[in-house]
Amino acid sequence: MSKMTALFSHKPEGYECPFCCVWGIERPNQGTKERDIIYQNEKVTAFIASKWWPNNKGHVLVIPNQHFENIFDLPADYAVEIHRAAQLIAFAMKSTYGCEGISTRQHNEPAGNQDVWHYHLHVYPRYMNDQLYLSKGSQSDPDERSFYADKLRSWIKENI
Repeated sequence: MSKMTALFSHKPEGYECPFCCVWGIERPNQGTKERDIIYQNEKVTAFIASKWWPNNKGHVLVIPNQHFENIFDLPADYAVEIHRAAQLIAFAMKSTYGCEGISTRQHNEPAGNQDVWHYHLHVYPRYMNDQLYLSKGSQSDPDERSFYADKLRSWIKENI
């Protein structure tokens, strides 16, 4: 694997990783909260994203617990766990949200539209004509996120 690693980091100087802070200090009315976490094991954590799209509320981010900047740095054993968690979340969303489909999305490096320098996979609930790729995201309310987190967390607890 050593031949297949990123050549350099794209994160800006002084960058503070928001995902590494998931386990750190919570900021009032900002960012991810402990109660947003819906699934966690030794390698990955899945949580309700704080940025929402208007017709796809309650989407989830799956991240490795260790800091890897992008897919080029991500070890295969972490990739397996990320996709195992994404599949579990997809089943949970279909069952609890009543969505008609699921999309996953992941970005790498500046030209790939990456803007958070910690590997993460988006898992979106999808609905017919939801216009996910034609709309803009905005910050969600932490109390509204807990509604979705509770649903997914309960389903996962009952089904694993």
